Amino acid sequence: MKHERPVPAGTRALAPGDLRIEGLEVRAPDGRTILSVDRLRVPAGGTLGIQGPSGAGKSTLLHAIAGLVPAAAGRILWGETDLAALPEAARDAFRRRSLGMIFQDFLLLEELSPLDNAAVSAAWAPRAERPAIRARAAELLARFGAPTTARNVSALSGGERQRIAAARALARNPAAILADEPTASLDRENADRLVADLLAAARDRGRTVIAVSHDAAMMSAMDRVIQVVDGQVRQ
Repeated sequence: MKHERPVPAGTRALAPGDLRIEGLEVRAPDGRTILSVDRLRVPAGGTLGIQGPSGAGKSTLLHAIAGLVPAAAGRILWGETDLAALPEAARDAFRRRSLGMIFQDFLLLEELSPLDNAAVSAAWAPRAERPAIRARAAELLARFGAPTTARNVSALSGGERQRIAAARALARNPAAILADEPTASLDRENADRLVADLLAAARDRGRTVIAVSHDAAMMSAMDRVIQVVDGQVRQ
């Protein structure tokens, strides 16, 4: 198992990409605890892989870290912001501002073009930042070999959609990137290219990367890998 890499020089201990989880519990509607995390730390600029059997709680952990599911107890600290203590609207605003998400189901907007999907975060960004986001989205689409001439994404393959989703997550240079099976629909060449870009974001720009994956090549490149089994994190 690899050790955590020190926080990059010049990165504050409580930078936005610095994650600390303490006493986290997520419960099902019937009150059952479906995820429990005593303590977990990922320093800004660090990379964490999450593995485990199907249904063990891996995606639940990732979604809790992103504020997509509410915490019944505990703290989810991104820098000095406790995501678990925020109301839903504030969690959504934090996620748009600070986190890039790569979903297993892609979640693209079918009526939009590949570029408009990849640059969708520009809609919530300050006006001065929008051209740079769109330019970076176009650059990432080209790097990943994603189609750029389609009028919309409705007829694209799973691999093409995944490449667009990855470009969308990276386009705004978020403080952290959270990915759920990001290479599952990609051929090995494009999977390796995406992994290289995610790791470059961590090393060169101090971005935190947390990924759920069954891809052994991707997991071997992470600083640290944890297991989720029966809703429990094993470190």
